[in-house]
Amino acid sequence: MKKGVLFTGFFAFFLGFFFSRLPSFGQSNPYQITPTLQEAYADVFKLKVTSARALLQKEKNTGLQKAFAVYVEDYADMVTLLVSDEKRLFEQLSPNQDKRLAFLEELPPSSPYQRLYQAEIRLHWAFIKLKFGKEVSACWDIIKAYRLLEENAKKYPDFISTYKSLGMLHVLIGSAPQNYQWVTKLLGLRGNIPQGMREIKAIIQKDKLFGPEARLVELLLHAYILTYTEPQNAALLGFVNGEKDNLLLHFFGTTISMKDGRGEQALKLLNQRPVGSGYLAFPFLEYLKGEILLQKGQYDEARTHLKRFLAQYKGQNYLKDTHLKLFLSHWLEGEEAVAMPYLERVLTVGTSYVEADKFAEKFAKSFRKKEVSGQQKALMKARLAFDGGYLQEAASALKPYQETFFTTLYDKAEFHYRWGRTLQRQNRPDSSIVHYERAIALSQAQSLYFGATSALQLGYMYQAKGNNAKAIYHFKQALNYPKHEYKNSVDNKARAALTLLGVE
Repeated sequence: MKKGVLFTGFFAFFLGFFFSRLPSFGQSNPYQITPTLQEAYADVFKLKVTSARALLQKEKNTGLQKAFAVYVEDYADMVTLLVSDEKRLFEQLSPNQDKRLAFLEELPPSSPYQRLYQAEIRLHWAFIKLKFGKEVSACWDIIKAYRLLEENAKKYPDFISTYKSLGMLHVLIGSAPQNYQWVTKLLGLRGNIPQGMREIKAIIQKDKLFGPEARLVELLLHAYILTYTEPQNAALLGFVNGEKDNLLLHFFGTTISMKDGRGEQALKLLNQRPVGSGYLAFPFLEYLKGEILLQKGQYDEARTHLKRFLAQYKGQNYLKDTHLKLFLSHWLEGEEAVAMPYLERVLTVGTSYVEADKFAEKFAKSFRKKEVSGQQKALMKARLAFDGGYLQEAASALKPYQETFFTTLYDKAEFHYRWGRTLQRQNRPDSSIVHYERAIALSQAQSLYFGATSALQLGYMYQAKGNNAKAIYHFKQALNYPKHEYKNSVDNKARAALTLLGVE
C-alpha cells in the first residue's frame, strides 16, 4: 500500500543524508576535516554507526574538537533515531541539539561552514521531530535552517556547498500546497522548483565530493515530488550497484523502486543489501520485504517477514499498518476468523503519524462499523498487485466485475480508479481516461480521494500529450478536493506540476 514515506516518515528520513566530506584547513582551524573524520562520515553514510562513533572518539583524543566532528556526531544520532524509531532514545538524545548548536555558535562566524553546520543540525532534528510527532518544533527548525542557508548564499554566493540543502528546500517549498503558500510567504520562505533543481544539478556537475549526495537528492525529489522516469531509474540502479557495501543506498533504492511500482526490482535490491553486525539494526527492511510479498500474493512468506519486523522493532510507527497487512494476508484468503484479531489490534497499537497508519486505523474503524464488505477483496487485491507493479494480476482481480457489482459509491469509485491506474501503467492511456473520468464523477459527492488522485493522473497524461490547457485544468481539479487521506502528497505533486507549467 502507498505510504506518505513520505513526507512525515520516509521523506523526513532521506533529507538528512546529504552532507559529506568538506575541504580541510590548517591544523588549528576548527573547521578542519581530517582523514579520520572523513572515514567516520563515510561509515555513518553506510549505516555503520558503531565504527563511526569509535572513529569520532579517536579523533577527540587527538585534541581540538572539530566542527565537522560535531556534525558527524549529530548525523549519527539522526540515522540512529530515524532507523530505530525509539521514543526512549529520542528523549535521551534530544538535548544534544542545543549542546551542538551552542558549540558552533562560539566558533568564528567568518567562515560559511559555521552557518552550514548550524543549518544542517537544525534540519537533522527537524526530521527527527517530525518522525516523533513534534511538528511545531520541527517547523521552526526548518525555518531557522532555511534562513541560515539563505544568509550563507548572500554572504558567500560562490560557496557551492550551501546550495545542496538550500536547493532541496527551494523545491520542497515551491511544491507546497496552495493552502500553505501564504504561510511560507509570511515567513519569508521562497520556493522555486526549477531554481532548486538547477542548484542541485550544478553540484552534481561541478563538485566531486558532493556530487554523489546531490545525485541522491535529485533522485528522491523526482520520486516523491516530481516525476520518475526510466532515465532516473537507470541512474538509481547504477548508483546503488556501484556501492554494494552501502546499506543506506540499498534502502533508498528499495523504497524508490516500491514507490514507482517496481516490486521485483525492489525485492532484488533488498535481497542484495549488505548484512552483518557492523551495520545499524534495521528491522524496517523486514517490513518492506513483507509488503512486497503481500503485493505478490505470497501470503505465508509475507507473514513471516511482517512478524519478524514486529519481533525486532522497538518503534512506534507502522505498527497499525503491519497489523492491517497481517489481517489482509488472512482475509484475502477467506480466513476471517484468523484475520480478525489482527484487525482489532490495529486500533490499540502504535501511533497515527504516518499516512499508512492513518489509513490502517480508518480501515479498521470502517470494518468494525460493517462499512467494508466482501466486495472490497477484489479491489484490495488489485490495489496491492498494482502497487507492486504486478499489472497482470491487478487486471485479473478486476476483470470479472463491473461497476454494478459494487453497492457503495466508495467501491464504485475505487473500481474505476484501479482500472484507470492499471491501464495507464500498461501504456493504454486512452482506455484509462474513461475510468479516471468516471472515478472523478463518483467521488465528487463525498469528496473521495479517488477523485483527487484520478485528476492528478489525468493531469500527467494530458501534460505528456502536450495538451497543457487540459493538464492545468486537472492539476487544479486535484487541488480542489478538501481533506482526504492523501491530500498532502497529492497537493504537493499537483502544485509542483503547475509550477513547472508556469502557473503560480
